Formats: sequence, structure tokens, C-alpha cells
Amino acid sequence: MARRYALLGSVAALVLFLDQLSKWAVMRLIPEHRPVTVIAGLFDLVNIRNRGAAFGFLNRSDMEWQFWLFLAATIVAVGAILLVARSEENGPCLLTGLGCIMGGALGNLVDRVRFRAVVDFLDIYWKDWHWPAFNVADAAIFVGVALTCLVLWRKPPTQK
Repeated sequence: MARRYALLGSVAALVLFLDQLSKWAVMRLIPEHRPVTVIAGLFDLVNIRNRGAAFGFLNRSDMEWQFWLFLAATIVAVGAILLVARSEENGPCLLTGLGCIMGGALGNLVDRVRFRAVVDFLDIYWKDWHWPAFNVADAAIFVGVALTCLVLWRKPPTQK
């Protein structure tokens, strides 16, 4: 069991470190709401605050209860991940996916505690179409969910 938690914790710690390092650099180097073009017409670096969830859902400053909702959701998610990681049936791919989810959730939680908002800085767009800005934690959660789903989808029905 210690090995499973070591892998899970290492992945989560790496994601958390990279997330916080990238946000620190963005906050130091890019003024808020002043995009820096990386690839014209496709990708900018920005420095914005998102008080809501992924993709700007519930992104309003007049809703203090969101902080408590996201705090509770993160605690529940981390607890569930730790419970799932206990099972000996879970291999390294699933634990890596869960570690990505946990590290991303904790990275965004650190922002919520420090700033009452999440720092987003990756802005992808094409002509008039804009994907909502996101960060390393969001990307890690997405990759973690995809990897977890792939592992569970490939397991025989008796192991699910």
C-alpha cells in the first residue's frame, strides 16, 4: 500500500509544484488582463482570476458561498481518491491518473485559499472562437480524468 500512495503522492506533488510555479511566474511577469501573444491567432498567455469553476462556470464576485462549495468538493475528491488508491487492484496507470486529478485539485485549492480565485493563464482561440482560459492544474485534472476513464474502460467487467 505504501508504494501505491508513494506513486499517487509523487504525481500529485509534481502537478502541484508545476501548477504553483507556473502561476507564480505568470503573476510576476504578466500584468492582469494584458495578453502576451505566443502564437498569433491561436495562443496567448494571460493573467486573470476565475472565482468560479472550470470554464468560468459560476465566475461571479458576488457569490461568497462558491469558496465553501469548492473547498468541500476538493476535500471530498481527495478523500475519495485516497480510498480508491487503497485497493491492490489499482495499477500505476490508474494511480497516475488519480494523482493528476488530486494534484490539480489541490493546486486550484491553494489559489482559492490565497486569492479567493484561481489564477488562469493559458488562452487558446481561433478567430472568434475562444476556449476559456485555464491553467496547469486544470490540464492535469483533464489528463487525469481521461487516463482514469481509459484504464477503467479497458478493465474486464469483473474488475470494474
